[in-house]
Amino acid sequence: MPTIVLVHDVDDVDHWLAAPTRDAVFGPAGITHRTFVDPQNPKRVGLIVEVPDMETFQALMGSAEAAEAMKTDGVRPDTLITLVES
Repeated sequence: MPTIVLVHDVDDVDHWLAAPTRDAVFGPAGITHRTFVDPQNPKRVGLIVEVPDMETFQALMGSAEAAEAMKTDGVRPDTLITLVES
């Protein structure tokens, strides 16, 4: 099961942390996640996600559902950094 680190900026950290959207989008795909907040930058957050396989993750992240979820959660997609465990 690949492990991925996602880092990005958000409009409102409290809103992002409270949003149920990640569970709703990731859960059905078998993706688990843990959330993190950058203590030095109040707009930067991160996730460690465990994915069943990279194809599932890539398909989900490229979907309209993921785009809408990011918009709802206040994610700034242009700041998204994806790191894959090597």
